[in-house]
Amino acid sequence: MGFEIFGLDFLYVILLFGAGSFAGFLNTVAFGGSLITLPTLIFLLNLPGLSIITQDVTHLTKVANGTNRVAILCQNFSAILGFRRKGVSNFRYAIALTLPALVGATLGVILATRTPDKVFEPILAVVMVSMLFLALFNPTEWLQSKINPGGTNHKIITGIALFFVGIYGGFIQAGVGLLIIAALRIIDGSDLVITNSLKVFIIFFYTIIALGIFVSQGQVNWVLGITLATGNATGAWLGSHWAVKAGDKWIKVVLVATVLVFAMDLMLKPFNLDIRSLLGLG
Repeated sequence: MGFEIFGLDFLYVILLFGAGSFAGFLNTVAFGGSLITLPTLIFLLNLPGLSIITQDVTHLTKVANGTNRVAILCQNFSAILGFRRKGVSNFRYAIALTLPALVGATLGVILATRTPDKVFEPILAVVMVSMLFLALFNPTEWLQSKINPGGTNHKIITGIALFFVGIYGGFIQAGVGLLIIAALRIIDGSDLVITNSLKVFIIFFYTIIALGIFVSQGQVNWVLGITLATGNATGAWLGSHWAVKAGDKWIKVVLVATVLVFAMDLMLKPFNLDIRSLLGLG
């Protein structure tokens, strides 16, 4: 047995920390970091020897989904502090928007804890490709031209939209930031800075509930979660110091390739095929 950290092989620590760093970097300089972390956890938890460190070896996808929320919580808490330091804060409005998302997320996470892995994984694969499409082609501006933001009933419509976004966030989480931004920009007409500050506030508070439910089900591994969160923070720091040039196409290329590989892996599992076996890892 090789060198271990809290019972986790050092190689796995490096792999997970690297994935977390990549995700944190993407979230800072572009988009889509959350499309990386959940499938990475699923991939790693299914590697030989790693599943023994989790309490629930029969529901590894649920453990991955719950563990991912540790990094999400830390990342958004840090972002909230960052926005407050810059004077960007609208506490009352943020609370009003968070309430419907909180109710939806509670329903979503309960559904997630009860959905069999063999059902959840193909759903995640489809969601990943769909979110990738939305991130790359960004239909928000086109939709804004078709809808009158800030209309008479915009607050009610925004609340309803965030309720359903909350269900999605509680269930899967990956890419939920894109949906929140779309809802606030299209329906509410908020500017991008305010939208991002509201987004991290909403995600942080419903993630507290989501994480609590996963913990109560024994579906969170704290060693993996903290390792991932540390990687996220490192990647975000690197991203904040990166001189991003217009047209940094390599970021999109790497994101597309990674998401498609993970989506393929999830889609192959019902046929007893996956990327691990093809690479000789499983």
